[in-house]
Amino acid sequence: MDDIRKELFYEQKNGYDLIDAQERPALEGYCRDYMDFLNNSRTEREAVNNAIAMAEAQGFVEYEPGMELKPGMKIYRNNRGKALMLAVIGKKDLGQGAVIAGAHVDAPRLDLKQIPMYESDEMCFFRTHYYGGIKKYQWVTIPLELHGVVALKNGEVLEVSIGREPDEPKFVITDLLPHLAADQMKKTMKDGITGEGMQILIGSVPYADEGKDRVKLAVLSILKDMYDISEEDFLSAELTAVPAYDVCEIGLDRSLIGGYGHDDRVCAYAELKAIFDVEEPERSCVCILADKEETGSDGVSGMQSAAFDCFMEDLCQSQGVALRRCYEKSFCLSADVSNAYDPLYPEVSEKRSEAKINYGMGISKFTGARGKSGTSDASAELVAYLRRLFAEKSVVWQLCELGKVDQGGGGTIAMFMANRNIDTIDAGVPVLSMHAPFEVVAKFDCYMTYKGVLAAYSDK
Repeated sequence: MDDIRKELFYEQKNGYDLIDAQERPALEGYCRDYMDFLNNSRTEREAVNNAIAMAEAQGFVEYEPGMELKPGMKIYRNNRGKALMLAVIGKKDLGQGAVIAGAHVDAPRLDLKQIPMYESDEMCFFRTHYYGGIKKYQWVTIPLELHGVVALKNGEVLEVSIGREPDEPKFVITDLLPHLAADQMKKTMKDGITGEGMQILIGSVPYADEGKDRVKLAVLSILKDMYDISEEDFLSAELTAVPAYDVCEIGLDRSLIGGYGHDDRVCAYAELKAIFDVEEPERSCVCILADKEETGSDGVSGMQSAAFDCFMEDLCQSQGVALRRCYEKSFCLSADVSNAYDPLYPEVSEKRSEAKINYGMGISKFTGARGKSGTSDASAELVAYLRRLFAEKSVVWQLCELGKVDQGGGGTIAMFMANRNIDTIDAGVPVLSMHAPFEVVAKFDCYMTYKGVLAAYSDK
């Protein structure tokens, strides 16, 4: 009877019961490197800059249209400093398709408004406009850093980073003390903190003169000394407040990683490491680090733009291949995170169908909401392909979806890749506290996601 059960039943196992102890050092080493990358990539611009530096150290060169492509050649294209595409040219021409992995490097945050600074009652603030889906109450009373760029009228672009170093000041959004919050506490969690109320405290000491807005003047004077900018320069700036938390190990067993921006830089790093490690691929391997996924993938640096098509069309033309023929034979892992089952909130979960911490790379056949709206819904044949591939390459993985039916929903770049006639499926790392200022992932799942992407790149 036990043999029949073993043959017929599907039983998931914790990933640590499935790997050898000899693989643990590689797992830990991979995660240490990922933690360094995440700690230094607080925005999509910083993630792209760091990825380019890493790629060039691995022999990648910036692609120029008309460049002769040879098997093994490593190239990249920088899309406006906010998105990146890399490729390793395969032995087969692009008429046989490419293996694509696409992640995004933007994350929920607080963008400064274009005229952000004001003074009220001798305190100076920045007004913000939140970016992406957040729980607003999670962003008050936590330390914040300021990152981004200021583009001057003369064309010069200044990089801004304040608060990342230990000796630099941080910023904060204040909240009511509980003694005076009776009315606030009657509101829903959604309405207790408003979007317009998310204003960042940036100074309190007045400038030594007799005019008005003396605190604002003092703060502007500091920025003038630091970056030689004036208030007008905020009109052409992209400045962002992000949590001032260092990435760290979580748990007495150090099995988890806590930090800001796991969604989706944890998958972006897996793609990068995999494309660096692939050797003499049969089909060309492409890595996408996209922007704007958290707001719908629109815009010139989002996955709905023609930037990716232009890159791939250039590569196809150099080999005399029609782009549409390349796409119809290509395969894409939409490398985005999944939610991890949280036993503290079982009421929103369908436990058997959700990703679990330490159970490996999460594969989502479909995303979307309600009746599978806003999804590409990968085919059964595609899932079967991954079953075979991951078994061959010893990749621990799990099939998952996002919560109970009708509970909510979400999307990725998968449907935009599938709309290009590319077979696409979602795959990534399960995350606890997704979209919070401090998210948590398991080291095991991070490593298995890297192995999964590498397996796809290396498949013959």
